[in-house]
Amino acid sequence: MEKWQQISLILCIFGFLKEFRPSEPFIFEFLTGPWHNATIEQVVQDVFPIGTYSYMAQLVVVFLITDYFRYKPLIIVAGLAGTLVWSMFVWCGSSLRALQVLEVFYGTYMAAEIAYWTYIYAKVDRKHYQKVTSHIRSATQAGRFLAATTSQTVIYYGVTDYLGLNYIALGAQLATTVWAFMLPPVPESMYFHRQEPVTDEESDLSPTPKNTANSTCSRASSLLWYHFKSAYTSFTVIRFSLWYSLAVCLYYQITSYVQALWGSIGGRNATLWNGAVEAILTLMGSLVALLAGFVPPSWLQVNTTLLGLAAIAMLEGLGLLVATVTSSLVVSYVGYTVFGILHAFAITLVSSEIAKHISDDSFALIFGVNTMVGLVLQTLLTVAVVDSDGWFALDIRGQFTVYGYGFLGVGVLFTVFLLVELFREKCYRGPSLFQGNKDNIG
Repeated sequence: MEKWQQISLILCIFGFLKEFRPSEPFIFEFLTGPWHNATIEQVVQDVFPIGTYSYMAQLVVVFLITDYFRYKPLIIVAGLAGTLVWSMFVWCGSSLRALQVLEVFYGTYMAAEIAYWTYIYAKVDRKHYQKVTSHIRSATQAGRFLAATTSQTVIYYGVTDYLGLNYIALGAQLATTVWAFMLPPVPESMYFHRQEPVTDEESDLSPTPKNTANSTCSRASSLLWYHFKSAYTSFTVIRFSLWYSLAVCLYYQITSYVQALWGSIGGRNATLWNGAVEAILTLMGSLVALLAGFVPPSWLQVNTTLLGLAAIAMLEGLGLLVATVTSSLVVSYVGYTVFGILHAFAITLVSSEIAKHISDDSFALIFGVNTMVGLVLQTLLTVAVVDSDGWFALDIRGQFTVYGYGFLGVGVLFTVFLLVELFREKCYRGPSLFQGNKDNIG
């Protein structure tokens, strides 16, 4: 087995263990049940928003220090944070304040995940990027699928209760932490510990300080700015990054609160199939993401891509609105599943289109920036419609109505982009300024 394959295997095992969290499909029922005795309003308006704020605030810090500390320490932090979170789920009791503190550490757990994904690009030769990324995404999806399947099976047959699911998840997080220590250290990184020299073009011909530490920081800053400027001076990257950030904002918000929606529709005595829905969605999402990789390049011209993204966003919005207004739990499950499958296809397609127009070395930077923008928007959305101390503090159906119309709005926005593109082609009959190119990468 070659070295890159060994690293891929180690990363796949870590990703599988980290995503094996069978408690998550029923976490809302666990928190509102006898183990924590939180009310629906407390979970939705006072507990979950803390996780959103914590994630956004810590991602900024983690994003800046991950490269400097060369990834592995932050991956270990992710494992430790996960262990702490599920320990508190199991043992922290019914204190609302304890649940809010738990959400702060959950933000750490989620933010530190960026180190895991950027580790790939620092440790593996770029010619293996595509294969290793594919392996890891498959492993994480397998972990989610098995977790969801396990949760539904044991709950349906009464093998354990919701507390038992959290014990299983805690065991997986302990194993994740131990496994994180087995990851090979990274001798160099993309920016602060880069072995290959930075070209004059990358450094913008900036002078290099004599002090070694200052030199390292100056070189890293110059390269970060070069990659940032190269990417975001292309309107193609800006346009697809906008779709990516808006989709990330709404997707994270929806997946965080959908169990509360189902709880309001089904009531306390309904038979819940949350685990089965998540298992189906994970499996179908993986298949359509794979399918997105086989879309013929001739179909990905600028006009057809804009049309496709506009149509998908509108269909996602309609699926969410159906899932929101119905009084049938099954219909809500179906609407959410349609939304999730469409999202998996579109986000894969958009990620591929962004990657085509940026430098290989800037993948982690650009997708990190796009994710941070999405989280900032999610934070504003949480303040606006969720937080009990926020602007509107809508009930759960009102919140999901906003999310549904949010996707419809994204569809309208990209329809406008399409109309502008068609107008320019009709008026000028020449290359469109909106297509972007890869020439500005350098």
